[in-house]
Amino acid sequence: MLKIGDKAPDFSLKTGNGSTFNLADHQGQKSIVLYFYPKDDTPGCTAEACSFRDQYEDFKDLGAEVVGVSSDSEASHQKFTQKHRLPFELLADADGKVRKLYEVPRALLGLLPGRVTFVIDKHGVIQYIFNSLSGATDHVSNAKKVLEGLPA
Repeated sequence: MLKIGDKAPDFSLKTGNGSTFNLADHQGQKSIVLYFYPKDDTPGCTAEACSFRDQYEDFKDLGAEVVGVSSDSEASHQKFTQKHRLPFELLADADGKVRKLYEVPRALLGLLPGRVTFVIDKHGVIQYIFNSLSGATDHVSNAKKVLEGLPA
């Protein structure tokens, strides 16, 4: 089980625009708010994504980049990003390898992919883990509080 203080597992995934996001490329530069969510364009996931969108400048000011991950396709991510004007990357984890790597549990009797947020500092160390399927927008406010407490 991953825990606070662990080195964040490195990974590479395709973005909604077809480029590749490599976690290691950001090490030493900025913190990463890595949030796993169940599905594009569902009520809770839309509320969470739009809350990250609405506070995105705050995250940038805190030296962090927001990155969402679900099993949806690149095309689905592209539509979701455009529809809701999301300023951050959504990553396609179609086979669930990164979800497994980060040990994100399934929710609601194993029927839904879980909703878990990790705050990874610029040194690649996990500083925060929040697991809650129902508190979609709490992920945003909690991640922001953690980042406010990190050294610049």
